[in-house]
Amino acid sequence: MANELDFERPLLELRAKIAELQNFMKQSGVDLTGEVAKLQERLDELSKSLYQELTPWQRVQLARQPGRPTTLEYIEGICEEFVELHGDRTFRDDPAIVGGIGLVGGRPVTIIGHQKGRDTKENIYRNFGMAHPDGYRKALRLMKQAEKFGRPVILFIDTAGAYPGMSAEERGQSEAIARNLREMAGLRTPTISFITGEGGSGGALGLGVTDRIFILQYAWYSVIAPESAAAILWKDSTQGPRAAETMKISAQDLYALGIADDVIEEPLGGAQKDPKRMIEIVRRKAVETLDELAQLPIADLLSARYDKYRDMGTFTER
Repeated sequence: MANELDFERPLLELRAKIAELQNFMKQSGVDLTGEVAKLQERLDELSKSLYQELTPWQRVQLARQPGRPTTLEYIEGICEEFVELHGDRTFRDDPAIVGGIGLVGGRPVTIIGHQKGRDTKENIYRNFGMAHPDGYRKALRLMKQAEKFGRPVILFIDTAGAYPGMSAEERGQSEAIARNLREMAGLRTPTISFITGEGGSGGALGLGVTDRIFILQYAWYSVIAPESAAAILWKDSTQGPRAAETMKISAQDLYALGIADDVIEEPLGGAQKDPKRMIEIVRRKAVETLDELAQLPIADLLSARYDKYRDMGTFTER
């Protein structure tokens, strides 16, 4: 309840009222079942209408909510077996990106993704999911290994952006991301990406050039975070909600623009409300898509991937 957002307060108040009446019934023995049922019905109706009419900024807030499944939790939920692999063979292992080999639906796959922490200590260790160049080089190493052995690649994207610090720039942050974009465009194996929370800038795109891009209902994907865009456009980062309205960063906008191939519905209120159900939905989507892509010859796969990205941004003036 401590993680409820401001716009969710009406729901919180109704839940508190229901709990109060139920507690009173237990203590007094007075039957208030009818009143509780009416309040519960009102709560269900309000929940549906509230989450159907979210603004882009409210969706951004939901995407950042604690409790949303992390990459390692998705891996645990969708894999029958998994072995994590470490290191970029150049400098170090970056904990902000995790990856390894697993079995999904009985099929060997390589899985890679941004990893955020669950508490302050873990977030510091994971650098809040903001990868250094070592993380992108680790990801590319695992993708090239998957290509060599004919394994499909599944990627989970959830980052505010690549780490912008001096240490990352000194080790070639821009070059590492650019290399990933180039190599993923021609990777000779099926690739799928799931945007599960935040999809910020090149940090997200460094794992996002794939045959299929799926985005969760309340996730966002953009060249820049709304607050950063507002700071540039209006010199005021508090204008983030205004920027989110104009940037077309929501899942529905991205699907309409042809960037996302599908929007994956989340449990009512977001993935953090029912992580197990969310993970199962993603598992089914992954298995279904792996089966679909496995039917395509590699030449056709590469041709379709090329056309997919060439077509992005195409528009017609009237």
